[in-house]
Amino acid sequence: MFSILKPFLFKLDPETAHDLAIKSLKFNPLPSKLFDVEDEQMLNIKLFGKNFANPIGLAAGFDKSAEAYSQLLNLGFGFVEIGTVTPQKQFGNPKPRIFRLEEDEALINRLGFNNDGMEVIKKRINLEDKKGVLGINIGPNSDTKNQKEDFCKGLDFFYDVADYITINISSPNTKKLRDFHDGEQLKDLLNTLNKVKKEKKTSVPLLLKVSPDIKENEISEVADIAIKNNISAIILTNTTNHNRENLFSGIKEEGGLSGKPLTEISTKMIKLFYKELNNKIPIIGVGGIDSAKSAYEKIIAGASLLQLYTGFVYKGPTIAKVIKKDLIKILKNEGIKNIKDIIGQG
Repeated sequence: MFSILKPFLFKLDPETAHDLAIKSLKFNPLPSKLFDVEDEQMLNIKLFGKNFANPIGLAAGFDKSAEAYSQLLNLGFGFVEIGTVTPQKQFGNPKPRIFRLEEDEALINRLGFNNDGMEVIKKRINLEDKKGVLGINIGPNSDTKNQKEDFCKGLDFFYDVADYITINISSPNTKKLRDFHDGEQLKDLLNTLNKVKKEKKTSVPLLLKVSPDIKENEISEVADIAIKNNISAIILTNTTNHNRENLFSGIKEEGGLSGKPLTEISTKMIKLFYKELNNKIPIIGVGGIDSAKSAYEKIIAGASLLQLYTGFVYKGPTIAKVIKKDLIKILKNEGIKNIKDIIGQG
């Protein structure tokens, strides 16, 4: 069905098509059994105290305001991450702000954390009968006077409903946000967030989402700070401001580039971080995943879990099922019993 509808959807403005997809999911939920695959137990993995039916997750950015996350979980994903959520509702950057690069199987976005705000989103979550792992990605409002304080508000507000909370310091579309990659600022932020956790007596896992545009000599410091501040996993990576020179589409817009052009960049980052982390913190790999092959490459590079977004846009709602099915074939062909046995073996 998606292959029939895709040409029509891709004639629409990308944001209009996205809003239509969210509405369709909300009102036409598909039964989860349609997206089960045989021998899926080979993909089961447990990380930071959570059981994941499979390692294929949907990244933050698709369901920013928790409008359809339960329906998305029904599509066969092992987990879904909503957001980025800010304390107050915000419109984001002026439109147009999403651009398809069809020849590159990529997107450029400069959305700017458009979302309905913490209170509305938490009410939606509490109304749902959640049956899977839900991550909540938090960030600061664009007009805030204190970005660190906004992160604290997000943690304080969502710790009791999230399976994990992602600290998003890596979007290229919010001014000064990426400054938190600086060693001292990162230490201060994570130390403060851990104080909030202690005050609330919560053990909710904190994940850190990192930019692909940091320099290689910064990786060791970021990894060390994450380890020392009890980060439960690192998400590698967000979108990139770079890598425009080899694009086929000829679209030159500001914003974060995602999809196929990010594949090698993020895989390289995973390999470098995997070495530095030395199995002390797991990695969630993101960037250009749209098949079992690209998923497998991320896992053997060092990723324990995976997330996709642009691949979902281009391949449609069966993408998780297809990747799961083909990953299981790869494991069987190699005589491997469980996905966790190949992490970092590349």
